[in-house]
Amino acid sequence: MTDVLTLGETMAAFRMAGPLRLGGPAHLSVAGSESTVAIGLARLGHRASWLGVTGADEPGELVRRSLRAEGVDIGLARVDPHAPTGLILFEPRVGDLTRVTYHRTGSAGSRLNAEDVHPAFAADRMPRILHVTGITCALGDGPYEAVRYAVGHARATGSLVCLDVNHRTRLWSAQQAAAALRPLLGSLDLVVASDDELAVLTDDTDPVAALLAAGVREVVVKHGAGGATSHGEHGTLHRPARSVPVVDTVGAGDAFVAGLLSGVLDGVDAAARLDRAVTVGAFAVATRGDWEGLPFRDDLALLDREPGSAVR
Repeated sequence: MTDVLTLGETMAAFRMAGPLRLGGPAHLSVAGSESTVAIGLARLGHRASWLGVTGADEPGELVRRSLRAEGVDIGLARVDPHAPTGLILFEPRVGDLTRVTYHRTGSAGSRLNAEDVHPAFAADRMPRILHVTGITCALGDGPYEAVRYAVGHARATGSLVCLDVNHRTRLWSAQQAAAALRPLLGSLDLVVASDDELAVLTDDTDPVAALLAAGVREVVVKHGAGGATSHGEHGTLHRPARSVPVVDTVGAGDAFVAGLLSGVLDGVDAAARLDRAVTVGAFAVATRGDWEGLPFRDDLALLDREPGSAVR
């Protein structure tokens, strides 16, 4: 059995040292919201599986090699020989503000479809948790149908279903996102959203109450530097963000989700889940890269030490 199944697009990622138009050195890695969650969970000792499509090219091989090296199961991933692996560019602009440019139109990742998802629910692979994001839904009809199939099948077979809204305005409008994501609400157990993303899921003036009334068991709202709040049968719990030097905020939300789902898998209470989520998120913002600085389980206690101390 798989602990967590997630599906989406992972791209080759170039991180520029300065403004893209000026050229200069860049660091090549991989990036994708769902695969960052999978890596975060694998590092914390869970069995994470990533389902997606890459091209039959060297960037695709980089994606597959990177995920395998991080202990993520890619046995369900497909290689498409007729489409390229997508590309994402990160460039620092002001302070910790990063500008992101996508080259993913017509990419292999956009060819994900419901047929790709069928094997994920075989008896020996049935996931305890299905994690999906709004990003995958925005990539086209095929990826959206893949998410719909996965969510429906997970719900029918008893897997916990988690949605991170993860709204990307460069991929689709809030109206388009609402039309696609709201029909999924009746099948969701856990929703993760930033304050401004709640309006994508409901027009209600009390969006959290509306989502809980729709059957969502827990709604976790990320407040950025303000921490996060969990709403559910346990009531309302808030945790401030961990105090760390902010180096790179890209990927922090996905790191947060990895910590949250790790707590779910470990069966800890809502307060402990939220503590782990903000802790893993802090590792992400304090290091460069989407996933490179994510903690292993033994690392989680490091943030409890005095700043500037050495582990000897």
